[in-house]
Amino acid sequence: MKSRLSLRLGLQQRVFPQYRALFFDTLAAKCVGGLSVFTGEPMPDEALGIEGRLKMAQYVQARNFYAGWGPFLAVWQFGMHDWLEHWHPDVLIADTNPRNVSTNAAIHWMHARRRPVIGWGLGAPSFRDKWYGFVYGSLELSRRRFLQQFDALIAYSKTGAQQFADCGVPRERIFIAPNAVTLRPTQPAPFRPDEFTARPVVLFVGRLQVRKRVDALLKACASLPASLQPRLCIVGDGPARESLEALAHDVYPSAEFTGDRRGADLDALFAAADLFVLPGTGGLAIQQAMSFALPVMVAEADGTQSTLVRPENGWQLPPHDNAALLNCLQFALQDPSRLRRMGQESYRIVTDEVNLERMVDVFLQVMEFVTHEGK
Repeated sequence: MKSRLSLRLGLQQRVFPQYRALFFDTLAAKCVGGLSVFTGEPMPDEALGIEGRLKMAQYVQARNFYAGWGPFLAVWQFGMHDWLEHWHPDVLIADTNPRNVSTNAAIHWMHARRRPVIGWGLGAPSFRDKWYGFVYGSLELSRRRFLQQFDALIAYSKTGAQQFADCGVPRERIFIAPNAVTLRPTQPAPFRPDEFTARPVVLFVGRLQVRKRVDALLKACASLPASLQPRLCIVGDGPARESLEALAHDVYPSAEFTGDRRGADLDALFAAADLFVLPGTGGLAIQQAMSFALPVMVAEADGTQSTLVRPENGWQLPPHDNAALLNCLQFALQDPSRLRRMGQESYRIVTDEVNLERMVDVFLQVMEFVTHEGK
């Protein structure tokens, strides 16, 4: 695979969350013709940190219009045609969510000029659990037709890749790029002794929202035997902070709320911790924790966690299972030497397997595949 590709790349997504900026810039540096990113604003009730600043890639603001509800929610991205006409990408990477109605128009524009389109997304989870009969069948059929238009698909995980295959996409056109948000660690793994020299430190990092289930973590720590109760450090801010601090006062008053921390301040907290726990949804901080050689305990979510969290370096908890969280914490904190071994495996995974450089490599591989196929 070449270190740079002689093409002009376009990338269309519904929104531009701030954690993607480094990926977009790194990918732009690999394209001789540059990268233009076309995205719009989230819905008003979405808790997304949006950041429109890029150093290497070009950013073009879409005008997103949302309509509908539930499985019938759709978004139109106005300005798409003008962007494509101006940028004229050799390859387009586009949103695989069929609710983004404008993606179809982008695919048709590219294919009319015999240029390939790569789909990139989480996967294609089944509608079956929520909708039945005609509604279910119509949604599934529409999505299958939509996905089969792409020249190649990139999934976040094996789960997502299998879902794409289940929609009838040939497996040779499906690739996996583990969802990375951080570069390969450059700092050595922190040294931690095989025995706790003080109370073990359990760390949470994330936005303080109900769906993060920090309340369950507070109650689980309070339910541990006194000899295992950790120093609980909760990093972040958000709408649930006041209620969580009130709960902590009642059930686990030793819990520490640090507020938002970034840069060297946050690095110091990762280095001082013994175990990283995310009991609810989300998970952008997992890779950062692993780069500091921490074992990780996370709630199962959309399948992307399985690439990062394995029996060798952590635990995946059944969602909303408070008993499992308590039992897992008790098991983990009983054996510090085991935690150290698991932490070293975390560090190896983000160094060798799941990092932003590897993610970019997969994208370059897929771009070579779609531009050389049949030549």
